[in-house]
Amino acid sequence: MKDLILIGGGGHCKSVIDVIEAGKVFNIVGILDLPEKMGEKILGYEIIGEDANIGDLSRTVKNFFISIGQINTGQFREKLFQTLKMHDISIPTIISPFAYVSGSAALGEGTIIMHHALVNAGSQIGNNCIINSKALIEHDVIVGDHCHISTGAILNGGVIVSHNSFIGSKAVCIQNTLIPDHYFLKAASLFKGLKYNG
Repeated sequence: MKDLILIGGGGHCKSVIDVIEAGKVFNIVGILDLPEKMGEKILGYEIIGEDANIGDLSRTVKNFFISIGQINTGQFREKLFQTLKMHDISIPTIISPFAYVSGSAALGEGTIIMHHALVNAGSQIGNNCIINSKALIEHDVIVGDHCHISTGAILNGGVIVSHNSFIGSKAVCIQNTLIPDHYFLKAASLFKGLKYNG
């Protein structure tokens, strides 16, 4: 297995750990979080440093993954992604063995597909995205970089989710709709505006 360091030790980190352990591809060697949390453990994995240690740690560990969640904005996740790229660090794409990803779908760097999510034919998921548990990404959907598609959300065919947007739990996006940049769609919403000819 490949050694991996996680960045962010909150609640989302626990779900990421669960997906990684199920996949049996990566060995988590530690977590980065706030300095005052040094030495604490999350599901048995120790907090070994903070964001400022990324450069030093990357000399021995080549794979890092952002395990900070995203609700109001993905700007902090985006900043961390850019920091990792600056250090020329590998940011893997992680897929739960309990998810389905079509062979004709494309997934960006640093994206996670969580348990029981479905990513169907012709879809494109950008970099550093969270496709959370039981989310449905239908055919020909495009999800931009640094987006979070929450638990049970449904993106119908041809939907475009623009950069750094959040789709809440069980929200439904009607086919061929365009979600603007930095958009927040609250849980259980029905989005049917901004139609385009997909």
